[in-house]
Amino acid sequence: MSQPDAAQPAAQRPLLPGPVVVVLGVAGAFVIAAGLQQASSIVGPALLGVLLVVTVAPAGSWLQRRGAPGWLALLVVGALSYGILVALVASLVISIEQLVLLLPSYQAEFLALVGQGSALLERLGVTTDQLQSALAAVDPNSVVGALQSVLGSVTGVVSASVFLLTALFFLVLEAGSFGRRLDAVATTRPGLARALRGFAASTRQYMVVGTVFGLLVAVLDAAALWVIGVPLPLLWGLLAFITNYVPNIGFVLGLVPPALLALLDGGPSDAVAVVVVYCVLNVVIQSFVQPKFVGDAVGLSPALSFLSLFVWTLVVGALGAVLAIPLTLLVKALLLDTDPSREWLRPLLSDTGPASHGTPVPSLRGHRPAVGAHAAHDAPASPADERSDHRSDDDQQSGPAVAPTSGAQRRDPGHQPAG
Repeated sequence: MSQPDAAQPAAQRPLLPGPVVVVLGVAGAFVIAAGLQQASSIVGPALLGVLLVVTVAPAGSWLQRRGAPGWLALLVVGALSYGILVALVASLVISIEQLVLLLPSYQAEFLALVGQGSALLERLGVTTDQLQSALAAVDPNSVVGALQSVLGSVTGVVSASVFLLTALFFLVLEAGSFGRRLDAVATTRPGLARALRGFAASTRQYMVVGTVFGLLVAVLDAAALWVIGVPLPLLWGLLAFITNYVPNIGFVLGLVPPALLALLDGGPSDAVAVVVVYCVLNVVIQSFVQPKFVGDAVGLSPALSFLSLFVWTLVVGALGAVLAIPLTLLVKALLLDTDPSREWLRPLLSDTGPASHGTPVPSLRGHRPAVGAHAAHDAPASPADERSDHRSDDDQQSGPAVAPTSGAQRRDPGHQPAG
């Protein structure tokens, strides 16, 4: 074994032991999370703006490929981003305001329902004194007050959206040149450029498919609620659409309010009908149909998706529930996809598990075509490929086989090697 080969293992030896690296990584993650939490009022809207621009940016690229000027493409991307944001916030505020005005009319039904529940509990052995002490704190006005506070919070979010609207403006301006910047990064850091393109493609696929199926679920839920006779079916359809982006528990969040209102308006039979319809529609579409179209865009296990929901909600706030999956994909792209040596972690995070015998685990190279047209350009040639190119050039030369010292010498037939 030559001297360089003997020294190679020492050069590849890590500077710090593995446990120390893990401890430092966990400590750094906690510090970053604490910083993000302190700045959540700025970080949350900024990340939402990035998500909106990443989702609608292909519309501008599509226009430019068909000869549209750059300013028109930026205008379309900005209009789509602002339109989506304003439509969601306005419809949410108006719907909650309608609900606040509607609930006081159900005070008599609420008290009657409480009385029926009290009689049932008394038959089960619960004393009247215990019921009275428990029911003393129950007041329909408290529900209205809670909803009014929610409306105030939404109004506060609308006021704070000035920052988001401003950030969106600059993000839209940067969207047109982001591809060229990634091309420049790819010359020195091809892994990072490839990971960012993969994140954009995966997030875009997740958001587009989630939006399409969210609209489908919202329309079906609203139609079913209208048939059953539940008030404000459009509000509950909008809620079902928004909660479709919340992983794992979004279905429950969208089910509870209309089921409770159906219980007050039509009794237990309507409430049971709402629960059954929601379970059939949402479980079938979100659990069986939607994953077939999303495919491997997410590549996260259900447990990791569930944990990411709570982590990002704690760090970013309420927006973290909607941004949980895209933010987790961003972290995975920066920490995992940028370094092929960490490829062994992918089966631990994925919902597909390890590859079966004879089927290699998907790698970054295997996913190059799905990332974009620049993925193959970003990947540098391996030393084996370069040696193969040198051998083929040498075979084609006549006379003594002398390895050229540069590509320019190979292209110049008049060049004679020195010595």
